Amino acid sequence: MSHFAFITGATSGIGLASAKALAEKGYDLVLAARNEEKLAQVKKEIEEKEKVSVTTYKLDVRNPEEIHDVTSWCLKEVGTPYILLNDAGLARGLEPYGETDEADILQMVETNIKGLFLMTRAFLPSMLKANKGHIINMGSTAGLYAYAGAAVYCATKAAVKTFSDGVRIDVIDSNIKVTTIQPGIVETPFSEVRFHGDKKRAASVYEGVDALQAEDIANIIAFVADQPKRVQISDVVIMANQQATGFMVSKKKK
Repeated sequence: MSHFAFITGATSGIGLASAKALAEKGYDLVLAARNEEKLAQVKKEIEEKEKVSVTTYKLDVRNPEEIHDVTSWCLKEVGTPYILLNDAGLARGLEPYGETDEADILQMVETNIKGLFLMTRAFLPSMLKANKGHIINMGSTAGLYAYAGAAVYCATKAAVKTFSDGVRIDVIDSNIKVTTIQPGIVETPFSEVRFHGDKKRAASVYEGVDALQAEDIANIIAFVADQPKRVQISDVVIMANQQATGFMVSKKKK
């Protein structure tokens, strides 16, 4: 593969939709996620529909050893990604910080910050050597506007934003681009994960609002990636039509 995208969190939500959108643009794919069975299904589906190559790796971005192994295998077996889409991320709970479970705190920090930072560090030297590439990091409007019950999640997404800005400064003399994608309310399995599998509570998040869909964000990611060499889109904030800030959503009553 000479022109491929490496995507974490690639088996659901925005990661999966982005894999499909980039495949439609002709990008070969390297997909990483924790669930090998889902990875195999996604690989089969995309390869049957699009004339692209799909390679998969089992990866939990919370584990530095797995990141090291997977990125080393990728560099050796496939090459240097042209696009690194750091999509793996999650929120846990919606309680005041004093009631937030310690395990939830650590999972958010280890996934949203540590995993994203280390994935970027693993591939950046080879991108710099090739003097090409595009790092696309999944932020959130939560990183711009904090809201109740989400202090940790908001802080992790603020970190993604400022990390991306810092890396962009560090690679300013190269042809590498760095973009932060910052969606608002998107209807994906995100809320189900946040509420530990409580589907009813997750569904209530999207009731009464025409929420963004994963495909909306994926199409924007594909657009960002498809710009001429001279164009670097540093940040994109995407909100639903009835969303004014990260925490202000107008819901229609039943």
